[in-house]
Amino acid sequence: MSDRDTVGQPHVLVVDDEPNIRDLVQAALRFHGFDVTTAATGSAGLTQARAQSPDLIVLDVLLPDINGFDVCRQLRAEHNHVPVIYLTARDTPSDTVTGLSLGGDDYVTKPFSVEALVARVRALLRRAYRGSGGVGANSKETDVALRVADLELDERSWTVRRGGTPLELSPTEFRLLAYLMANAGRVLTRTQLLENVWGWDYAGQSQIVETYVSYLRRKLDPLGPPLIHTQRGVGYMLRSPDERR
Repeated sequence: MSDRDTVGQPHVLVVDDEPNIRDLVQAALRFHGFDVTTAATGSAGLTQARAQSPDLIVLDVLLPDINGFDVCRQLRAEHNHVPVIYLTARDTPSDTVTGLSLGGDDYVTKPFSVEALVARVRALLRRAYRGSGGVGANSKETDVALRVADLELDERSWTVRRGGTPLELSPTEFRLLAYLMANAGRVLTRTQLLENVWGWDYAGQSQIVETYVSYLRRKLDPLGPPLIHTQRGVGYMLRSPDERR
């Protein structure tokens, strides 16, 4: 039975096979005003995600049937771009890269602070809502199409093309590219990117910036000259190839 008995509250689906963690996260999110449903397996999580269209999923990686990475992979294959926060006991760089490359938006390592998880949920939802209407405070509200050299991003149709070739981007890749393009020619610090793309007000997880910049480069660079440049020790800048520094 669904426990969605509220209207207008963001709906979070929590998928975790450990009852104590599932109940703790559910209670904390409800306390902070979220509508929460839960699932104990990957297959149940997929079923509920498809039926309930949650605003965000908190997804354990080590599930008894289908692991969280495969759950996210299946959702993305169905063009379901619901934001996903992984809960994982595995914090090695390879695991992080795997999870994020499959379309996850963030990750929290067990054991975790409930307050920190709630803050991540709020930040990711805030970015998702802002992303539906704009890419950030520095972009013009009337501008939904951004162009830099042969790269074009259209917020209205959620499409990206380089040299006419369509690119498939995850929601976070799209938001990061949009923010870089909206500030083309300007060096953006890791802190600025975290605040404006992920909604975090601290730079404690700057590794995620490097990870997503590398994803964008892998998709953009085979189609033309590099557009995203590293300012060593500072951050990143997107600029046209014919601009000289």
